Amino acid sequence: MTRSDLADIYRNYIACLNRQDWPALGQFVHDDVAHNARPFGLSGYRAMLEQDFRTIPDLHFNIELLVCDPPHIAARLKFDCTPAGTFLGLDVNGRRVSFCENVFYQFRDGKIRQVWSIIDKPAIEAQL
Repeated sequence: MTRSDLADIYRNYIACLNRQDWPALGQFVHDDVAHNARPFGLSGYRAMLEQDFRTIPDLHFNIELLVCDPPHIAARLKFDCTPAGTFLGLDVNGRRVSFCENVFYQFRDGKIRQVWSIIDKPAIEAQL
């Protein structure tokens, strides 16, 4: 798989998330996906994403930086949103916050197999 192919798959994955097209998620995410070393499987990963959208109704994934080195992708995702209630243990309660997520993906068979992610929580804390 070329860098360009992998980048296209990733951009289509992000578009799928932004549409909340859960039936299409399996086109991009491996059945045995793990997130931060926890085996989720596709159904657990989908449940995590659905919960994210319940917690943050205006959630929208914006690619700020994308680096492809098959079979890996490194990305910096930018968010500007209004989480309801508590988010990452912080009482955000509908206030608008901006933050980034740094995330690494490993692909297998053209699908996301491993995800390692960290959200810039101090950026959110500084805004509250």
